[in-house]
Amino acid sequence: MVVDDSAVIRGLLTRTLEGDGTIRVVASVANGQMAINTLQRQSLDVIVLDIEMPVMDGLTALPQLISADPAVKVIMASTLTAKNADISLRALRAGASDYVTKPSSTRELTGAESFKAELVSKVQALGEAARRADPSKGAPSRPLAPRPIIAPVPGGVAPATGTASPAAPSPIRSRLFEQAPVVLRPAPDIRPDIIAIGSSTGGPQALFEVMAHFRGGLQQPIVITQHMPATFTTILAEHITRQCGIECAEAKDGEPIVGGRAYVAPGDNHFLLVSRNGVTTAQLTKDPPENFCRPAVDPMLRSIVKIYGRKVLAVILTGMGHDGRGGCDQVVQAGGMVVGQDEASSVVWGMPGAVATAGLCSSILPLKEIGPFIRKIALRTAA
Repeated sequence: MVVDDSAVIRGLLTRTLEGDGTIRVVASVANGQMAINTLQRQSLDVIVLDIEMPVMDGLTALPQLISADPAVKVIMASTLTAKNADISLRALRAGASDYVTKPSSTRELTGAESFKAELVSKVQALGEAARRADPSKGAPSRPLAPRPIIAPVPGGVAPATGTASPAAPSPIRSRLFEQAPVVLRPAPDIRPDIIAIGSSTGGPQALFEVMAHFRGGLQQPIVITQHMPATFTTILAEHITRQCGIECAEAKDGEPIVGGRAYVAPGDNHFLLVSRNGVTTAQLTKDPPENFCRPAVDPMLRSIVKIYGRKVLAVILTGMGHDGRGGCDQVVQAGGMVVGQDEASSVVWGMPGAVATAGLCSSILPLKEIGPFIRKIALRTAA
């Protein structure tokens, strides 16, 4: 369902989605109240919900839509302003699955191919997630590649291996797809000197949950690449500071990286770390997108491994695609540790699924266990 007070915008969004051939728009309405009434009458997978509308705006309608159908996935749609970025992040905390930033005019929207591609890919991915969450919604709109569902590591923490020779990693097999095992690597028995987090679709909600456990006590710097445009990353850092009680800001080019603080990659910039004369600083670049993303997780992780070697703890949270897999491979090759979010708690199990099925993870955990796990590893005796 498309929800927007402009009939012209609704028409453009509908034609964009149905032009893909795998998506059917079954309703197009002008405000939040009409969206609620429609959802009460028919089953939907995904709702594209405008923020600013008469009668009932998107933020007001959101909790009522989720209450009417907890399995429905909601994508907030707004223009790129600080006000709308703040509202979008509040909507994500309230249960929206993702957001898209609309071009500011109908003329721009008509030719915005990158926006159209982003909208279609997010609707496809979230539609599949909605149908997995509620099988009564029917078969997916397009065939799905088999994906393993991961059983959490018993007790939530993979056992340390110390200095003994590691045993062969044991496969954790999918409950649905026995042909697709996931292998866990032995966890290195070291305290990391840096914590690096990568996330995308569903990432802001996951970051708030994980980083709430970092309040007080952690001495390591925390570096974050979340796939987001400029303006949104500024507001994300502010929300993390307020919600999680840890000092967080967008990284600034050339600033020293200090322990106990969190740094978010600014939108449209890759976020790297460099070391000169024993001082580690942030470096922002406009290098080409990687994995169709800028910022991207892979370049951040590659740069960190060059400085910190095996004392890296990489965490890959919910998100589409496979960004982070290449960087995590380098973390593992250097002797560091990778933790992935499990499929059941992920909005989209693309990025964490990629590192999990590549055999790069020491632990694959539900979202609520990741923060306590990281805190335990970060505070243990240095090795």
